[in-house]
Amino acid sequence: MQILSHIITNLPVFGVEDSLKEVIQFFKDTTYSHIAVMEKNQFLGVLGENDLENFEDTKKIEDYRYSLESFLVRKETSWLDVLEMFARNEANLLPVLDENDHVLGYYDLTDIVGVFIDTPFFTEPGGIIVLSKGAKDYSFGEIAQIVESNNTKLIGGFITDLKNDVVEITIKIGTVNLNEIIQSFRRYNYNIVFGNNDDQFLEDLKQRSEYLNKYLNV
Repeated sequence: MQILSHIITNLPVFGVEDSLKEVIQFFKDTTYSHIAVMEKNQFLGVLGENDLENFEDTKKIEDYRYSLESFLVRKETSWLDVLEMFARNEANLLPVLDENDHVLGYYDLTDIVGVFIDTPFFTEPGGIIVLSKGAKDYSFGEIAQIVESNNTKLIGGFITDLKNDVVEITIKIGTVNLNEIIQSFRRYNYNIVFGNNDDQFLEDLKQRSEYLNKYLNV
């Protein structure tokens, strides 16, 4: 899936010689969490809004070089890895670099989550099941076999949690009649964390996802 069309090019990239006053004003005027800084036309790092609270606005970015963070994505980075980078760094704006470390622009979290929501996993009709099993005991091949043995199509699936050697897998299947498939998973010693129709799952996602609430409702 291509996301290059979502690169934002109308936001500033500050130079290390710029005044912090300009950066502080940028954050006052926007809801973004970070902004890129370059030196000699190459990416140097990002400044976070929270880092500026105790800075003197009469100084230059250069005076606070030690506060720069180094996270970024490349133009060839996949959308899933971009989404992971947002989550890992608690950011809602990511600089996108080319092979020469020039800043091409930025990805906005809302845009990338929108790409995710528009995938068949969410748009295709069907049912959602959340499974859990020992991290050494599950297999996506086995999960697909169980679904297909019930004459149902597996639309997609991904790992949504991993704690204490227990993995949680969310799958979407091409039916809302889940009872027989759920019973099949139980026979293979999968625990059913959630099993219901698509509409209820999406509503639950909207209400309970701390990640989306934190970053999409800024």
